[in-house]
Amino acid sequence: MVFGGNKTHRGRGPFGGNVIGIGAHLMQGGFPQISEVEAYWTALKGSRQVPERLEIDPRGIEGALSHAFLVERIAPGIARLRLAGSHLNDLMGMDVRGMPLSALIAPQNRGRFADYLEQVFSAPARLIMDLSAERALGKPKCQARLIILPLTDRDNRITQALGCLCTQGCIGRAPRRFVMAAQNLHPLSGAVPLPRATPNQIYSMAEPPQPFDQPDQRHPNRTARHPYLRLVQPEG
Repeated sequence: MVFGGNKTHRGRGPFGGNVIGIGAHLMQGGFPQISEVEAYWTALKGSRQVPERLEIDPRGIEGALSHAFLVERIAPGIARLRLAGSHLNDLMGMDVRGMPLSALIAPQNRGRFADYLEQVFSAPARLIMDLSAERALGKPKCQARLIILPLTDRDNRITQALGCLCTQGCIGRAPRRFVMAAQNLHPLSGAVPLPRATPNQIYSMAEPPQPFDQPDQRHPNRTARHPYLRLVQPEG
């Protein structure tokens, strides 16, 4: 898979996933990793409504791996992180695998976030959010953009999603959690009703946090490693 060309082309990756080249013109904008993930997902699905989870090949989003993630819907409005790039670990200060995606959202916004997230799977829909990190001592201004794109599982149910979270500004002291500033819910077919207003909900983490043992990207003098995605094996 070669990035930076002017054409979009397909091939089969060694892991069975589709590898799709994306033109350099799609990488423009303030959040190039978001553009890369969205363009890959769009090209992968082709004329279908939603692509399959098994088609995802990490090489297809090579430039965005540290910011990318895969989630699985485990209950209405709740999706657990199964694969996560190192940038998400930096934001939380720990390994985020097994956590609900809402762990990155400020508690007062988790109810609204759950409503929007559920629409990604049930509508289905593409969700883009602009976020702003909560500020405190050691936690400077930090803006973010989040995209969540639905995927089908082995049984052709929409229970998976590919996402990307990018930030602008210093991470500062972890954990960083975000409030919702703006959101765009784009239906993939038909009309999607606006999420209903619900009382704020605070969802507990699906699994206890694990120590964060990866290099801190806020300290460039430390030895860097390649961005990674790791699989969380299903329980049971």
